[in-house]
Amino acid sequence: MSATRTQIYLTDEQRRRIDKICRDAGVPMAEVIRDAVDRYLEAEFPNPDDALKETFGADPAIDVPPRGEWDRG
Repeated sequence: MSATRTQIYLTDEQRRRIDKICRDAGVPMAEVIRDAVDRYLEAEFPNPDDALKETFGADPAIDVPPRGEWDRG
């Protein structure tokens, strides 16, 4: 994984809560913050490619006309 160093400011409460998560999970703070950013981005800005992959062929009962019958108008 390629990464870019980024500095952020946290409130005392945010830092306390993240520190607890890190201790409980036994993972570094950077991992917790990257996971939180990933979850935020996925919730707020879903990847359209993922949505297309998940829905392709979602309606197997659809009646698709043969190509020769397509309206090219």
